[in-house]
Amino acid sequence: MRPAKIPTEELMTSGHLACQGCGATQAMRFALKALGPKTALVIPACCWSVIDGPFPHSSLKVPIFHTAFEAAASTASGLKAGLEMRGDTETVVMAWAGDGGTFDIGIQALSGAAERNEDMIYCCYDNEAYMNTGIQRSSATPAGAWTTTTPIKHYKKRPKKKIIDIMAAHSIPYIATASVAYPLDLIEKFKKAREIKGTRFIHVFAPCPTGWKLAPELSVSMARQAVTSKIFPLMEVTDNGRRWSVWKDFEPTPLQDYIKAQGRFRHLTDEEIEGIGRETERNWQELLMKERISLELPGLESE
Repeated sequence: MRPAKIPTEELMTSGHLACQGCGATQAMRFALKALGPKTALVIPACCWSVIDGPFPHSSLKVPIFHTAFEAAASTASGLKAGLEMRGDTETVVMAWAGDGGTFDIGIQALSGAAERNEDMIYCCYDNEAYMNTGIQRSSATPAGAWTTTTPIKHYKKRPKKKIIDIMAAHSIPYIATASVAYPLDLIEKFKKAREIKGTRFIHVFAPCPTGWKLAPELSVSMARQAVTSKIFPLMEVTDNGRRWSVWKDFEPTPLQDYIKAQGRFRHLTDEEIEGIGRETERNWQELLMKERISLELPGLESE
């Protein structure tokens, strides 16, 4: 059941250092509303290691452990173990990392923690590049995008890494995607993750107006169009990676509108955009097939 309204308690204050329209900042605000004050954060090198504020100041009302780029999951695992040794079984430990620190640099620690089913939430806020260090390409950067390391004449040709498939292969108890454009859905998923033991992975779509060459006031509408154009589906994967559930109750919008609104795709021709559209539809149909197959698995029909 969806929450009736967004919780009023604020665990993020003014004074943070985010850019205008930052999706990552919205994501943190909503996530903490869902998890509450008994939350401990582990933040590796990423935009949020700056957004939080310069030491000794912080824009968050929960404890934060800043760690190395590659170590979010392993540090969160150790922090949870330390809390349990002190008898604290209530505090939720959440690793909060960008796509570079998740898809690329941090994936070995994340995979290890997931294989051990460490009791933590791992959230990747995805702005589709290494934004904090100057808009460099990551493996979460979509095909066709400009970055400073994939300039217009050599824009990114490879598709975005399928991180949900990778995490599902680890057979962890809960995986979800969420978007800052759908705060009630995002809050519901973090609340659900809070009540589950083991490794929970939440992939949050968080636009970066600076890196996307996008007007800040369009951040939320772009996040919404990413869902309705099917390029970023909202879903959950449960039953240790076996059951897939996809949100389909929306009016589809043209992918071309989503692509053409962003300066990082301005160099693409209509033919190239059509190619991205075909690949997006293939991915969508593949996802629906996973959902159908999972519903046919023995023991899942009545869940």
